[in-house]
Amino acid sequence: MVALSVILVALVALEHIYILILEMFMWTKPRAMRIFGTTKAFAEQTKSLAANQGLYNGFLAAGLAWGLLHPDDAFGRQIQLFFLACVLVAAVYGGLTAKRSIVVTQGLPALIALAVVLLA
Repeated sequence: MVALSVILVALVALEHIYILILEMFMWTKPRAMRIFGTTKAFAEQTKSLAANQGLYNGFLAAGLAWGLLHPDDAFGRQIQLFFLACVLVAAVYGGLTAKRSIVVTQGLPALIALAVVLLA
């Protein structure tokens, strides 16, 4: 169960690194505009806001990585739980205010990882 929790937390971290890349570096590219449902004009106007948002996703990924790599397993688990909870809160808020699918695409993986970490 511990190995599964590590894999799931790492996948949530990788997802947020991907979001960081999309928001910070690819916001005005066709792929990111398609994923986020934006137009070229909107993407150009909101480029700096998206980059800021991407940075926050990077902080979530960094926190999850910190939890996975911490030398004290018990404290590392607490760090993982905290950052998974942060991802869940962000996903719920994003789902309510931006795009409903965020609850599933970001919240569900975090919720599953959180449950497995708690059970491990």
